[in-house]
Amino acid sequence: MSYKEFTGQVQHRLELAELGPAVRATRATLTTLGERLHEGEATDLASPLPMEIDRYLAEAESGQRFDYQEFLDRVAEREGCDRPTANYHAQQIVAILGERVPPGNVEKARNQLPEEFETLFAVYDRERGEESED
Repeated sequence: MSYKEFTGQVQHRLELAELGPAVRATRATLTTLGERLHEGEATDLASPLPMEIDRYLAEAESGQRFDYQEFLDRVAEREGCDRPTANYHAQQIVAILGERVPPGNVEKARNQLPEEFETLFAVYDRERGEESED
């Protein structure tokens, strides 16, 4: 999958009129996720993605410890939106990520996160036919 295909899919999922907001949402979500994960996990999660997308995860200052509300605050600030919109966008982007990355890589990254981050994987779980704990 190319960069244009990935961002086009984000644009379609988020029902955005232009590509720019889709790129901002993708960058905001993946950079923030990359900050929360340990460096090796962020790199593993990023490796199957197009180079322009994988750097959002892999080049983030990884290993930071913050809760899900702080995650949403960071995504919202970077994207220029409110917290509910950031949550929706992040859930959709993680689901798209889950379509492109081996399930084992997603689960390894997921297992590093506190339980409160399960909300982030709600759409991913639903699309895989799994029950979310939320």
